This record gives sequence, C-alpha cells and structure tokens, in this order.
Amino acid sequence: MIEVCPEDQILDADGYRRNVGIVLSNSQGQVFWARRIRHDGWQFPQGGIQTNETSEQAMFRELQEETGLNEMKVHIIGHTRDWLRYDLPERYLRSGSKQTFRGQKQRWYLLKLTADESAIHLDASKRPEFDQWCWVNYWYPLDEIVAFKRQVYQRALLELAPLLFNGGSGRQS
Repeated sequence: MIEVCPEDQILDADGYRRNVGIVLSNSQGQVFWARRIRHDGWQFPQGGIQTNETSEQAMFRELQEETGLNEMKVHIIGHTRDWLRYDLPERYLRSGSKQTFRGQKQRWYLLKLTADESAIHLDASKRPEFDQWCWVNYWYPLDEIVAFKRQVYQRALLELAPLLFNGGSGRQS
C-alpha cells in the first residue's frame, strides 16, 4: 500500500519523521556507499518524505538530489514491507524547534542501476549530501554505519537480500 503523507502528518503519532532509505545496487550485487559532505560518516542515500508525497515519489526525488539519477536510470527491485524505525541520540535532537521528532520511520527501497555508473553525479542539487562514493559488498555497511542506525540497516538489508540475490522479481506489497 502506498501511503501519502498528508500536510499535517510529517511526524507520526509517536514522533517519528517519515523518511525513505535507498539501497542502490549494481549488476555485481554491490551497493552504493557514500560519504556525507563535511563529515567522516558514510551511509546509503536517504531523506524525508515531503507533504502530500508518497514514499516512492520521495525516494525518486531523494535519488535525484543525492546521486543525480532519475527513474529512467534505475529499476525498483523491491521495498521493505513495514516502516523501520530508529531513535536519534539526544545530542542530535533539535531543541526549541517547532517540530521536534524522536527519530526516523523509514521505508527502504532496493534499486538496481540500469545506466552506466558515469550517470551518478553527487552535485546534482544546490546542496550536495555526499562528496565521495564507491561500490561495496552488500553487507559491508553493517560494520560501518553509525551505531544508532545499525539495527535499521540490518533489518532492511536482511529483508531485501533475497530480492537481490535469489532472483527476486518485482515489488513487495
């Protein structure tokens, strides 16, 4: 089921911000791994779902903004059945903000790059998210991601792996 995020519900009732995560794979089953600009941390592309936007629309928007790829350059292999949540450590929570949230509620998408990797451009938006990228082994991110996101990465990768490695076809519903 595609869930549109109504204007007044960027946060769910429990205080989690709706978000998408993107696992982009190549033909060798490796995944796109990128370094956040002005940080040492590496991660998968991800971003918030805007008002009146479906999770799939948000995924394509974030993909374009963060990698320069559009929907013509990738194929959706599948997505997680449920929303996966993580809490932000207190040091990352915004105090005094109008909308405070406790963490992210994410739907993860598994994509396959159908274009040449030269189509990837990290400077596709005015404010690039990443400054470096590489292809890594599918399971590599589990040892490298910041600790508070590790459980969500593990759940997403475990659920999506059969779609990539066992010839999964099409989206999960």
